[in-house]
Amino acid sequence: MSRKFKESSYYQKGNTNYYLLPFKFHKINDLTEVLVNEVGEYLFVDNGTANRIINREIEFESNLYKDLISNFFISEKPIPDLIDIISNKYRSKKSFINEFTSLHIFVVSLRCDHTCHYCQVSRVSEDQNKYDMSKSDIDIAISHMLRSKSDHVTMEFQGGEPLLAFDKIKYGVDKAKELNKKYNKEITFVICTNLVSVTKEILNFCKEHNILISTSYDGPQYIHDKNRLYTKGSSHKKVLKGIDLSRKILGHDRVSALMTTTNLTLDYPLEIIDDYYKNGFRNIFLRPISPYGFALKSPKKNKYVTEKFLEFYKKGLMHIIDMNKKGIYFSEDYATIILKKILTPFPVGYVDLQSPAGAINSVIVYNYDGYVYATDESRMLAETGDYSFRLGHLKKNSYDEIFFGKNASKFAYSFANESLPGCSECGLQAYCGADPVFHHASQGDVIGHRPSSGYCQKNMEIIRFILELISKEEYDTIFRSWVYKTSFSEKN
Repeated sequence: MSRKFKESSYYQKGNTNYYLLPFKFHKINDLTEVLVNEVGEYLFVDNGTANRIINREIEFESNLYKDLISNFFISEKPIPDLIDIISNKYRSKKSFINEFTSLHIFVVSLRCDHTCHYCQVSRVSEDQNKYDMSKSDIDIAISHMLRSKSDHVTMEFQGGEPLLAFDKIKYGVDKAKELNKKYNKEITFVICTNLVSVTKEILNFCKEHNILISTSYDGPQYIHDKNRLYTKGSSHKKVLKGIDLSRKILGHDRVSALMTTTNLTLDYPLEIIDDYYKNGFRNIFLRPISPYGFALKSPKKNKYVTEKFLEFYKKGLMHIIDMNKKGIYFSEDYATIILKKILTPFPVGYVDLQSPAGAINSVIVYNYDGYVYATDESRMLAETGDYSFRLGHLKKNSYDEIFFGKNASKFAYSFANESLPGCSECGLQAYCGADPVFHHASQGDVIGHRPSSGYCQKNMEIIRFILELISKEEYDTIFRSWVYKTSFSEKN
């Protein structure tokens, strides 16, 4: 057997000596695949290119070779000269970890005046005050909130219907401001309300303390009133009246709305979007039902296959894009979150698409009864007897026991999608999250089985679809206007 050296010309054909840097790839369509590196930077290439890169078939003189080098997919050295740039980009993407629990949800009451069939928690009638959060529990929860490493924390009031316990909201806001004199943090106050019980007095208090209003709005009356049952009349008329009053007193941009997609909703994406625009909103979150709590007790109304939601979502998103093409600024929130992850070097605050997962790391929930949960969805599970994500009690457990104790650590191993089976090798992993609570609720396991996961099915297809749109230059200006909150018109 001959072991002669090959001629020098053999080694000069192309460049077989480059080094692979960590990257993944995903098929976008029949012609294109996307390469994504560890910091979320991407390249659209012809299908089969990833295989050519791995087999060292990329020519040194080609533009592709230069793009791969400059975007940190390959290197001419085992460790690139600009390795510090890569590490800084990665550090920026994960900087939300340094903030640690910036969103603190206070469930001030379980009382509610609605009987929405998709409600994910049990609710009690308006007169059962024993289901309100105690002032002593509010005090302890605020103390925990102000211990956050973040300079900016959000204190969000939920229910039930929190305005039925408005005295607890007033107490919480005043107490937080008083205690914050020691910490000097920036506190954002939010009330999540159906606006049925809102009054001028309540809104004047909100204006005085710069409180944001977030309400539930499902679109046209024939949808909203069927989704959100109100025994004293039309919930739709009440919420629109409340939105109008809130805007007049607080300002238009201090009032936001959130819709929930039910089986009824799936047939009307365009009508819902147009109704949002008609009623003064310039964005919408096309949000699916989550598989938690009492919402699943109405399967005919609330349970649907992911494919139907994806059809609903894509139809709605393309309608919104068409609006923008006509010079009408309107954005879709979920797409905007994903676009920020793809187009910018910054982290996003959306809990469901974070890795490490947003549970505890970004959000914590103080329930009306003093128990503390890793996420709002964890609290919903507890309402049906599943206490897997209960972290402790405000009066029985210390800050360290709640945030870093045995209950918190037992599911922390499932926090990072970089190490989860099915996620670690996924080409879209940099743009997605982990969400152990979802997988526990839907599959009985915090890691979950990714091929049959509704979370993965939904996110993989939406991210793939958005990437396919990004690959077409005609959408670039529109998408960047959503990310950077600038108006867009083709006429400009």
